[in-house]
Amino acid sequence: MSAIPQQVFTNQKAAIDTLVAYQNTLFSGFEKLVDLNLKVVRASLDEVAQKSQQAAELRDGQDAAAFSASLLQPSAEKALAYSKHVYDIVSGVQSELAQLTEERIAAGQKNLSEAVEQLSRNAPAGSESALALFKSSLATANSAYESLSKAAKQAAEVAETNMNVAANATFKAASDAADVAAKAAPRSRRAA
Repeated sequence: MSAIPQQVFTNQKAAIDTLVAYQNTLFSGFEKLVDLNLKVVRASLDEVAQKSQQAAELRDGQDAAAFSASLLQPSAEKALAYSKHVYDIVSGVQSELAQLTEERIAAGQKNLSEAVEQLSRNAPAGSESALALFKSSLATANSAYESLSKAAKQAAEVAETNMNVAANATFKAASDAADVAAKAAPRSRRAA
């Protein structure tokens, strides 16, 4: 069997393997999201039952105000934790897909370099300058890709850091609001 059909066959097999890896990664992420949502629904139903029981046992308006204040902070914490879990799952899937893409691009670059080397060995006399120009262009394109890849990774790291800072600020604001509401409830009882 000649080298070119064998190389085409090898490239097609690699493309199919990559496609299967992409599908497995996406399905795994989907599975994690479904599992997370099932756990959230289960916990929410249990909490609603518990809070309903507590609400049924309230005796007056002051107890109701204190009960309402006690609901704020846990809800904010749970919403923040949920969004963090979703972000972690999506970020993990994105990272795996990026790694698969990088591996595929690296393999493509290697194959192209090998093809250029094969071409240069079999090139007719006088084509050395054209091949040198082509190799130089290929090296420049590879260098540009590596620079863009590094910049994209740095941007993703900055985005993740900013998301964590924003999440912590949101959590602090929700906690502060719940604390203020909890402190206000006893005062309203004393005033009555």
